[in-house]
Amino acid sequence: MNHLTNEQTLKSLGWNEYFADHFAPYAEQGYSVGRISLEHKRIYRLMSEHGELLGEVTGKLRYEATGREDYPAVGDWVVINPRVEEKKASIHALLPRKSKFSRKAAGDTVEEQIVAANVDIVFLVNALNNDFNIRRMERYLILAWESGASPVIVLSKADLCDDLDARLAEVESVAIGVPVHVVSAEHGEGLEQLAPYLGEGKTIALMGSSGVGKSTLINKLSGSEMQRVSEVREGDDRGRHTTTHRELIRLPEGGLMIDTPGMRELQLWEADEGFRGAFDDIESIAEACRFNDCQHEREPGCAVREAIEDGTLEKARFDSYLKLQRELAHLARKEDARLKAAEKDKWKKINVEMRQRKPKR
Repeated sequence: MNHLTNEQTLKSLGWNEYFADHFAPYAEQGYSVGRISLEHKRIYRLMSEHGELLGEVTGKLRYEATGREDYPAVGDWVVINPRVEEKKASIHALLPRKSKFSRKAAGDTVEEQIVAANVDIVFLVNALNNDFNIRRMERYLILAWESGASPVIVLSKADLCDDLDARLAEVESVAIGVPVHVVSAEHGEGLEQLAPYLGEGKTIALMGSSGVGKSTLINKLSGSEMQRVSEVREGDDRGRHTTTHRELIRLPEGGLMIDTPGMRELQLWEADEGFRGAFDDIESIAEACRFNDCQHEREPGCAVREAIEDGTLEKARFDSYLKLQRELAHLARKEDARLKAAEKDKWKKINVEMRQRKPKR
């Protein structure tokens, strides 16, 4: 990267005016910027105009963080103080995220886990074999719309599909207005359709459950064996987790790609906008209901019930809509309680500090 100017280097990493505007006050103080390419136990590898550096967050940033979402994630732009001769850097702050792909952290705690930040396009990879699941696709679409990135559906393993037209019709019924591309990465078929998304400085994230062919796709697009590929189990076509960490990878076309571990325990996170985007067809039908607060149960003049009865709307899709709506409402209640507790702890800390600083008489 030495032959590029500093500005060209940053642009090739996805830098734009949005980040430059937020960075301006830090630039005046003499700080640099870097982009997180790998995270491992709170040690970060980052790309910068000074080359590749290893970064650690400062005590101040750690102290001010209220949860996992306040720490850097892969794809984040961070404010750094580089120590070029040591190939290290101190991370002082995160620049605001232009987009973020997040999920509820695994387990019982209600905490946001940023899976990937500042993503332009999300490839939602679904296999056309026995593991094909339209309901799972709806979940991914909700998360993609909510992230602020543009979703693109990539249907992989086309060579294992007997009835492609039927599958495509199913996908198009839930992915209204979303580009859909059919590929067989194993045989190198259909990959040219993805080229327009991979231009310089564009950041793409791959999402999909284990065994759908994400690693094979990355290997083909990157032109090297970047990711180990696992065999899928016989019987259900489900794969084992091959990717164990998130990483930002440079592609030959100039784009950047984030691979993420297969997410079997995919739980929604604050997805109001994304929910509306993914279920726009149902929301549009509901606007014709006689009552504004129609629950689509036994109310007279319910347009949604009519659409199910006349076959315009598939009942399974409506059931999925209700299930995901309940899940979001439950999460919202738990998150509200967590925020209140975090705020209480923060003020408790401040009060303790103030008491300690008070001069003794």
